[in-house]
Parts: sequence; structure tokens; C-alpha cells
Amino acid sequence: MITLWGEGRGFRVSWLLEEMGLAYRLRDVDLLVGAENDPEFMAMNPAGFIPVLQDGEAVMVESIAIMEYLMARYGPTPLAVDPRDPTFHLYQQFLHLGEAGLAGFIFIAVMTRIVAPEADKDNWSTRESVKLFEARRRLVTRQLARTPYMAGEAFTAADISVTYALEFAKRSGFATLGEAEQAYVARTTAREGYRRAMQTCHATRGWVESLANP
Repeated sequence: MITLWGEGRGFRVSWLLEEMGLAYRLRDVDLLVGAENDPEFMAMNPAGFIPVLQDGEAVMVESIAIMEYLMARYGPTPLAVDPRDPTFHLYQQFLHLGEAGLAGFIFIAVMTRIVAPEADKDNWSTRESVKLFEARRRLVTRQLARTPYMAGEAFTAADISVTYALEFAKRSGFATLGEAEQAYVARTTAREGYRRAMQTCHATRGWVESLANP
């Protein structure tokens, strides 16, 4: 049985698992309590961050690497574009941009707002992180002016990656989505795989519901 440790970016992995129809269990990890207080989790990832994927003897961290592993290990799947496909470069770019160019920068801003001392909450690094997110977000809006999904006409894992980042930024209050982005997110989140992942990921669902009912 595949075990997914932690939500957060782990939502991407849950969504992918649901899309692929793979059985798994979600093991909660509460980082607000402190990963160091969860010795079972720390034994899986002594660096203390989520998500972690446990698949038999294989243990992996980093959500995009986990997604690539699952698609390669349990594919083929239409969620991964064939390297010979002419849209493969777009698929690769946006699969990784969703974390390296989007969610990663917003994570810095979110963590600063949550844990930094009051005098340090509005600092240069936070402002620069949001600026970098906005600059790379232009690649998404440009692509949406050309095609309905990041790699062209079909939904792929790149859309899971980018949708997570856009929703994370919006829910955290660091971005307002434009019309094209709103329509895009509406398309991707209407999928049954997304809905099943949201039902499985209780912490994520609770966060979303709290924003809708403050």
C-alpha cells in the first residue's frame, strides 16, 4: 500500500493518485505542532518537511519528484506526455514551474507571515518572493492565451502542479487570479480526481471551508 505522509504540497500527490486510480492511505503530519514531535514521521524524513511518499521500500520527498516517480512506476498514463510528443517541452516546463517558479516563492511569503516576528513580516525577501511569483505567473497567463491547458489541449500532471500553486497563492491572499486563470482553475478543479483528493485531504478541505466561511 502506498502511504502519503502530509498534505500541503502533498495535495498534488493525492490528486495525481486519484487521477491514476491508485490505492493509498494518507497519514496526517501536523507541522504546526512540530515535526520533531512526530518521531515516526521524522524517521521517514529527518529533514522534517512534507510530503513524503512511502511505496514499499521506496521513500521519496519533493512533490514533483514523487509525481514523476508514480507516473513512471505505475504508468503509462495520459497525465505524462510522451517525450516524443511535440508538447513535451511545455509539459516539462510547467510541471516544474508549478513548484520551482510559483508555489516555492509563495511558500516563503506565507511562512514569513505566519512565524516571523512582527517587525520582520514585511521584509525585502517576502516582497521579492511575491514579485518573482508574479513574474513567472506571466508564463501561465501567456500559455492560457494559446491553449486550455499547460501542455496543450489535454489535461496533464503539469496542470495539477500549476493549479495547486495558483490556488495556494490565491487562498493565502498573495494573488488575485485573472479571468483566464479563474476559468482554467475552474476546468481543472471540476475533475473527479480533484474532488476525491479534496475529500481525502481533510486539513486542506478544512482550510478551504474556513476561507469560504470566515
